[in-house]
Amino acid sequence: MPQITVDYSASLGDALDRQGFAVALHAMVVETAAAKIEACKSRFRVVDDIVVGADAAGHALVHVGLALLPGRSAEVKSALTSRTLELVRAHVKPVDGVVLHASAEVRDLEPSYQKSVA
Repeated sequence: MPQITVDYSASLGDALDRQGFAVALHAMVVETAAAKIEACKSRFRVVDDIVVGADAAGHALVHVGLALLPGRSAEVKSALTSRTLELVRAHVKPVDGVVLHASAEVRDLEPSYQKSVA
């Protein structure tokens, strides 16, 4: 916990500072949601094809999903979402001719969640 997944458009290429974003995001999650830094895990998934409205070109997306153990208030989850979007904007360089669509979602992990460290 937290399990963080970042889906991002392939067209962002080097425009997204993945490592810098993850480090900043982990620190923010620790500060905002009282998580432990060593528990933060982020993975990045490239999305090759996106369509926004009727357009298959000229757009890019970054969607951050944060899954936490239950117990955080709606206010904490809202703060995490807002602060995550600020970090996305800070870690994605503008790409000429591309509109960035950024989104974030915070959810509780299911009761069946388990982890193992070997």
